[in-house]
Amino acid sequence: MRLSPWFIVPSLVCLIVAIPILTILISLFQPRFEVWQYLWETRLLDLIWNTLRLAVGVGVGTFLLGTSLAWLVVMYQFPGKRFFEAMLLLPLAMPGYVIGFVFLSQWDYAGTIPTLYRQYFGYTAWFPEVRSYPGVVLVLTLVLYPYVYLLSRSAFREQNASLLEAARSLGVSRRQLFWKVALPLARPSIAVGVSLALMETLADFGTVGNFSYDTFTTAIYQMWFGLFDKAAAVQLAGMLLLFNLMLFYLEERTRGQSKYYQIHGSTRRPEPFQLSRGKVWIAVLYPSCVLGMAFVYPVTVLIVWVVQDLSERFDERYWKLLENTLLVSATTGVLTLCIAVLMAYSKRLFPGKPMHLGTRLASMGYALPGSVIAVGVLVPLSTLDHWLDDLATSWFDLSIGLLFTGSMLGMVFAYTVRFLAVAFNPVDTNLSKVTPTMDMAAHSLGASRRRVLRRIHLPLIESGMITGFIIVFVDVMKEMPATLLLRPFGYDTLATRIWELTSESYWEDAALPALTIVCSALIPVLLLIKLSKKT
Repeated sequence: MRLSPWFIVPSLVCLIVAIPILTILISLFQPRFEVWQYLWETRLLDLIWNTLRLAVGVGVGTFLLGTSLAWLVVMYQFPGKRFFEAMLLLPLAMPGYVIGFVFLSQWDYAGTIPTLYRQYFGYTAWFPEVRSYPGVVLVLTLVLYPYVYLLSRSAFREQNASLLEAARSLGVSRRQLFWKVALPLARPSIAVGVSLALMETLADFGTVGNFSYDTFTTAIYQMWFGLFDKAAAVQLAGMLLLFNLMLFYLEERTRGQSKYYQIHGSTRRPEPFQLSRGKVWIAVLYPSCVLGMAFVYPVTVLIVWVVQDLSERFDERYWKLLENTLLVSATTGVLTLCIAVLMAYSKRLFPGKPMHLGTRLASMGYALPGSVIAVGVLVPLSTLDHWLDDLATSWFDLSIGLLFTGSMLGMVFAYTVRFLAVAFNPVDTNLSKVTPTMDMAAHSLGASRRRVLRRIHLPLIESGMITGFIIVFVDVMKEMPATLLLRPFGYDTLATRIWELTSESYWEDAALPALTIVCSALIPVLLLIKLSKKT
């Protein structure tokens, strides 16, 4: 049987993209006992405890905040309801490390607010420590609650009004209606939202680094750059991968075999409840405070800092940072989009298990932290570099040094592995909506597969391609740990510059790069808000 190039080439691409993931998976079955003994005697227990309690805190926080806000905007009528329903998604544009350093600049011991507090109440007066476990949980909760809010809001809106009305007719109160009827029906969507928030929590580096809160992501960075211990970094990356796999397993077990669909009655949205005058103000104040803390306040602080010294902010170094960031983001976006189209079209041509498993494995990177992907890229690239150097030395008596390690190629490769799923999912979804009869008609007229893709499918999936490119572009701009581990010497981006400045407490100097990233991240968020308004 002759294999088609449309099967061989995408399969090879999927295998290459999956190499970093497979590298970390293989390391789990090759434990270095001396490394684990060293980690056990020094910091392993603290890392596990810190990571677990951070995940629990953010999980509980995002669940409470996201579901309560979603229930409020769906089931209650109050002034500004439509405004808050859309604007509560804006914190998705705010990276955790940006809101983190803004809060530190204002609320840390030497910040503006504690200084004024001590001047008024005395220098011995107690003030809560923001650089602490509750502080980092609060910041990550404010940034990540939109994942739970978006999915739970959709779940509440899709619930049949007749079911809720039947519960009310049986004497169920509004509070019981939420806990006993609406919440169990929305459990799958809420579980997915919390899982997304937890994966982002495990992947976070900038926020926990600024708050001096040690987790696996900070330990991997310190092992690689601080102690130059590659083996320990790989083993820690494998441990962090285990946390993500456990998260997937728990999410699946949470849903179990339960069924959540409704088979009787017509689908009708529930009518919102009317609130009394006193409760109306609470309903307005609650989302206002959340939106103010999570988006309006940090953006306002950044704008004030930028405007205070506008001429010196836009210096030559800023434009170089912007150029580097746009270059690597655009390159990754184009490459990732091309691979996504190739994978999705091959999956359409060969819908069997081999291609399905290949695309699933290649798109696993988005569920893994950037630091894990970076380590998974560094190990095979350094192995390849040493093999090529040994080969050149033995053949030509010439040392060629490191060609791929610490190069832009390594960065782009890591970004592609990390964000391939972001481009693949919208492309694959749009392509699945194209009826197969179009392919049959085109082939009956003598068109090749390549021409069918170019003339029929690409124009039809254009919106999915644009969406995937924009989201990958913005995600690369925000990515910090992979960039810090893989960037060439002297190659800075907006994210790495923010890390360098905030780690030295130069808050105001980091305002312009941070504001640039936030403004760029608003593009996909505004697209999401526009889509979420549609029925």
